[in-house]
Amino acid sequence: MRVSFQEELDQLEASLQEEGELVLRVLRGALNALGQGDVELADDVIAFDDDVDRQYLQIEEGIQSLLARQTPVAIDLRLVLAILHTNLHLERMADYAVTMAKLTKLVADVEGDPMLMQTLQEMGERAEEMIRVALDAFANRDLPAAESLVELDELIDRSNRRFVERVVEIVGEPGLREWVLRMVIVSRTLERIGDHAVDIGEQIAYLLTAEFREFTDASHRG
Repeated sequence: MRVSFQEELDQLEASLQEEGELVLRVLRGALNALGQGDVELADDVIAFDDDVDRQYLQIEEGIQSLLARQTPVAIDLRLVLAILHTNLHLERMADYAVTMAKLTKLVADVEGDPMLMQTLQEMGERAEEMIRVALDAFANRDLPAAESLVELDELIDRSNRRFVERVVEIVGEPGLREWVLRMVIVSRTLERIGDHAVDIGEQIAYLLTAEFREFTDASHRG
């Protein structure tokens, strides 16, 4: 019976990693659609989110089934809880990427500000890096890597501050106001993806230490 339980845990964790890879595909597609003003690619991103949702529900149902039949304790229980919370964080990351794709469609015909676009792409690349670090830290039970997500998140925040400074400079320019306001939301979604990656790092720390602690209050900004 114990072997079956461990196999189920292993399968849940493998499914979580698969979900992470799907989220990375959704985010990369959203960033490419944004950079290219590609409406068709944005539509593909929106549609592909269904795959993430299916994976999310599969993991959630697997956890419910496992808990209905087993009584995990100690580190096994912490692993189940970490998978449960990380599953939610990944699904929300995908939702943010879909928001980016929808905003791209609304302003695809506008020639945006190159400096802002570059900053958004930098933030997106950093968000991708954070997701990969979080997934690898989970798989390798790597606490230092999980804790490093705070520093990576600060880099996104710095880019966002540069973004805001540029917005103040150009928001009044004719023909750009709507585009700029949409991009402010995009910037916010990328910030939130980084915050969710930090939250996953906190789950990893809980799994490994049996103590839950917030790495930084920044991961819970409104």
